[in-house]
Amino acid sequence: MMSGVRVDKYLWGIRMYKTRSLSTKMCKQNRVKVSGEIVKPAKEIKEGDVVSAKKHGVWFSFEVLVPLNKRVGAKWVDDYARDVTHPDELEKLRVIQAKFQQDRPKGTGRPTKKDRRELDDFMHYWEDWE
Repeated sequence: MMSGVRVDKYLWGIRMYKTRSLSTKMCKQNRVKVSGEIVKPAKEIKEGDVVSAKKHGVWFSFEVLVPLNKRVGAKWVDDYARDVTHPDELEKLRVIQAKFQQDRPKGTGRPTKKDRRELDDFMHYWEDWE
């Protein structure tokens, strides 16, 4: 059993962020908290800590079950982290998802470049809202 691991490696390991460098960048941009406090990428976390990470305007929270230094497969993430995201944040996520489902009629194919720009603008609005 490990005593503690870096928060940026943990978030990458549980697949919260796609790359380790993106995980580190999010920590540096004050979008990661441990037990309610904004932390630097090298912050050591241990079993029982609650790690919150902001992604697309929503704060996702996870309780650390087992600290890990390596990336695990998606089906094993539940063995290392338990989702404890607040219901208000999940509702915010549903609102965001509903907005995009309304705007795209079924069967219209991939979003165009214009659609993608509108999506990015909307997501930046949610990021800056808080």
